[in-house]
Amino acid sequence: MRKQKVTTGVFHLLLLGILALFVAACGGGGQSGTTTKAKAPASQQKFIFANTGVQDIETFDPALVTDLPSSTAINLVFTGLVSLDENLNVQPEIASSWDISPDGLTYTFHLRNDVKFSDGTSVTSEDVAYSIDRALQPATKSPVAGSYLNLIKDADLLSAGKKPSIIGDSLKTPDKYTISITLSKKAAYFLDALAYPTSYVVEKKIVEKYHQSWTDHLDEGGGTGPFKVQSYQHNKQIVFVPNPYYYGPKPQLQQIIMPFYQDVKTAYQVYQTGKIDITPIPITNIQQARARTGEYSETPQLSIDYLGMNYLVKPFDNIHFRQALSLAINRDQIMSAIWKNTRKPTYHIVPQGMPGYNPNLTGPAGVASTAGDKAKANELLQMALKEMGLSNPGQLPALQLYYPSGSQDVTNEITTLADQWHNVLGITVKPVATDFNKLLEDLNAAPGNPKGIGFWSIAWIADYPDPQDWLTLQFDAGSPNNQVNYGQNHSSDAAQQKQVQKNLEAADAMDNGPARYQAYNQAEQQLVNDVAWLSLDQRIGMRLLKPYVIGMKFNAQGLFPPELWANVYIAQH
Repeated sequence: MRKQKVTTGVFHLLLLGILALFVAACGGGGQSGTTTKAKAPASQQKFIFANTGVQDIETFDPALVTDLPSSTAINLVFTGLVSLDENLNVQPEIASSWDISPDGLTYTFHLRNDVKFSDGTSVTSEDVAYSIDRALQPATKSPVAGSYLNLIKDADLLSAGKKPSIIGDSLKTPDKYTISITLSKKAAYFLDALAYPTSYVVEKKIVEKYHQSWTDHLDEGGGTGPFKVQSYQHNKQIVFVPNPYYYGPKPQLQQIIMPFYQDVKTAYQVYQTGKIDITPIPITNIQQARARTGEYSETPQLSIDYLGMNYLVKPFDNIHFRQALSLAINRDQIMSAIWKNTRKPTYHIVPQGMPGYNPNLTGPAGVASTAGDKAKANELLQMALKEMGLSNPGQLPALQLYYPSGSQDVTNEITTLADQWHNVLGITVKPVATDFNKLLEDLNAAPGNPKGIGFWSIAWIADYPDPQDWLTLQFDAGSPNNQVNYGQNHSSDAAQQKQVQKNLEAADAMDNGPARYQAYNQAEQQLVNDVAWLSLDQRIGMRLLKPYVIGMKFNAQGLFPPELWANVYIAQH
């Protein structure tokens, strides 16, 4: 689960045309694979890679990661059996190849024999099995292992503490360089899900030596990625240096320094002074940034900004109330006034550019216009009030909308939403700025929690190019990502929600093709009608990158595949 601040295949043929749109970091500072510039000496091969929007990463543990800022650091240090390349296709990583049984239930991975941890210890199939089993162990308390590893047979029993281990059961290691994984059901997206960091390989002796604090000792070993940690100063920065034992092409950079900037505007200002090499762009500075043609680039992202509502918390348990909130919003106005048309207004859950995108999807109650429908919104609100035994919206308590702090643009958006709801519906919504990592903790605690967070703003970026990542993963029964408690409530339409969940599970098991995508399309339309997410927009990633940083490319997840670091270097400047 890669949550973003209201700030990741197997579908090669379909993606070829689509992903031509997703070439990252264009221009003089970004697409330097086609640019030849004299390389600076080794002493200057330092890349200052700002991690913005957070005071610190939420976690350095692959088993626990739920957000993009943490994933950015983790993907430098750790790798797994497979990964996604710059076009989001599954590629071999620690596994050199794999075989799939005729029934689609057993995957046998053949490992490279040259993989070592950053302390020089060789990696074997036992390390892979340990890492996957560890992620699912109840003691690890992973908020995501149940989502990305749940296809593995008996993973649910292990996570529930009903089985001590699945090593030797669904995880078998017949020799040092072979591991087989048996699934509980056939699924077309298994390899894509396996590319998520939850299954990345970690070093057992480091974990068991330091227990809960093991990620504070990554300077001693622990990972198999292109870099290792030289130092980690919490709430300040992480310094990475090349991993001398990395099995892939060696990085040219001698250091990556990753300072934290909670305020995007601060990072942008520091970039102007030359103290960092890459920065996102505050919307208020977009025209200024675009003028720096050798440094500016933008990348359409597989990313949706949305509002979540906990169906176990009143009044969000009422479908007509949720629909009223959605249709009272003029998304077009917000995208123009706040985001200067750098985001696309949408009702979609599955973003444009994904396999299974539905161009014919409408908003709730059949409303197609992203400008909303004030009359329909008020009609739905009156229905909701009657169902709640209220006569007017003034009888509703003020609603608290939690959103990540650190961006004035986001604050402006949330304030505008509150104004629209008040002007159209007479509803009072109070914005509550919250630390991003604290918001993640609250969201992780929301499933099944009637006393949990009720209303929030967040974003999701693709883990892999499959509709399952956007639909079943978010809304199925028992999914840790089902923070809105869709189908896990006692609202009047709960039975219909449960049927949608069954339909999603059936689509998951289908072979790739039009029929599978059609099944997802139908389910998504019902989810939008139910306002499972109150989607607002699809993002475009914008950044400034110094022109002397050569070879940087990002995929549509906003991440950087590990083998591509070998192409990155600092030119003389």
